[in-house]
Amino acid sequence: MTSSASRSLPATDELAALERLAVALVREGGTLARRRRAEGVRIAATKSAVADIVTAADREVEELLRARLAEFRPDDGFLGEESGAEPGSTGVTWVVDPIDGTVNYAYGIPTYATSVAAVFGEPDPQTWTALAGAVYNPVTGELFRAALGQGAWSEQDAEPDAAPRRLHVNDEPGPAGALVATGFGYDPATHAGDLARVERVMPFARDIRRAGSAALDLAFVAAGRLDGYFERGIHPWDHAAGALLVTEAGGVIGGEPGGYPGNTMTIAAGPGLFDRIEAAVKTR
Repeated sequence: MTSSASRSLPATDELAALERLAVALVREGGTLARRRRAEGVRIAATKSAVADIVTAADREVEELLRARLAEFRPDDGFLGEESGAEPGSTGVTWVVDPIDGTVNYAYGIPTYATSVAAVFGEPDPQTWTALAGAVYNPVTGELFRAALGQGAWSEQDAEPDAAPRRLHVNDEPGPAGALVATGFGYDPATHAGDLARVERVMPFARDIRRAGSAALDLAFVAAGRLDGYFERGIHPWDHAAGALLVTEAGGVIGGEPGGYPGNTMTIAAGPGLFDRIEAAVKTR
C-alpha cells in the first residue's frame, strides 16, 4: 500500500470527477432513503443512547453507496457511519453519512440529507484534505456541492435547466444579530453544557435554530441562510462534505480538538462571526 503522504493532491480534472461522483452518489442514496421513508420506517438498532437510532434504511443506503464506490473507485478507502472504516491504496477516502438527521427521518420531518465527501489522507479531520463533497436533501430536491478550489454551489431538482447558484457565507451578521444553528447530544448528561453554550451565544444572536441535520446546517451556513453553527458530538461523516461547502463559500470551519471540527466541538461561520462563536462555546 502506498501512503497518502507520498502522493500529490489530485489535479483539477480529477477533483471535478470526484465531485461528479459525489453528486451521483448522494442523489442515488437520497432517492433510496426517500423511497424507503414512504414505505415505512423500521428502527434497526440504537447506538450511543436510546434516542440515538439507526433505521434499516441507514444501513441499506450505506450498503448501496459502498457498492457503487467499489464499482467505480475500488482502490479508494471508505469511512461510513454504519459500517466503519476500510483503508484504500490511492490516498483518497470516501466519508459517507447515508442519512444525516435520522431522528427527523424516522418522525417524517423533511430535514435530513445524504452526505458524501472524498478526502485525501487518513480518515481523520485533523490530517485530511477535503477534495470534493455533496449534500442532498431528497425531500426538497436541493443539492449542495463543492470541489477544492472550485467554489461551492447549489442546484434544485425542480429547476434542472437553471444554472447552479454559487454559495457565499454571510461575512457579518445584520444589526439584529446572528442567526445561529446548533444541536444537542443524545446523552442527557451533556444537555446542561449544551444549554450553557447557547446561553453564552444568545447575547449576540438574533435567534437559534435547531434543525437536526449537521450536514444541512453546514450547507445553510455556506448558502448564507445561517450566519453560524456550532455543535458538540459531531463525527467525521457528519461534517466532511459540509465543512468543504463552508470553506469553499468563503467561511471558516474549526472546533476542538486541535482547532479542527471534531467530537468536542464543531464551529462554522463567516469570517466576521467565527471568533465570537468560538470564544463563547469553547470548552470550559
